[in-house]
Amino acid sequence: MEAIWQEMFDAAKAVLNGRKISEYVEAGGVAAAVQSTSGKIYVGVCVDTACTLGICAERNAIFNMLTNGENGIARVLCVMGNGKTGAPCGACRELMTQLMPKNYKSVEIMLDFEKDKVVALGDLTPDWWI
Repeated sequence: MEAIWQEMFDAAKAVLNGRKISEYVEAGGVAAAVQSTSGKIYVGVCVDTACTLGICAERNAIFNMLTNGENGIARVLCVMGNGKTGAPCGACRELMTQLMPKNYKSVEIMLDFEKDKVVALGDLTPDWWI
């Protein structure tokens, strides 16, 4: 396994902290790390709300990257509350595709950290709707 994946996993695990914020909001049950094309790692956590105002950890990490002036994604890793990794949801895939319409297919996604299974976003989202 490439060392960057361990670094991203550790960064995501460091912010994984499921907790109730209020009677309507929970946060931190899922965490993500995004490596920008410059090599910097950005993290984010999910925020679940009683309505549709919540956000996935991956999009939160991407927004963190955008806030810091970057816009290219190289790798994405998401850690669930049970410590396992998984694929980004459709909304997260759509955001990555819209950010990088010409290059989204090359974004690497860690599907299974324990098995070192990495796929390209293009494998998960082969045909974009636009």
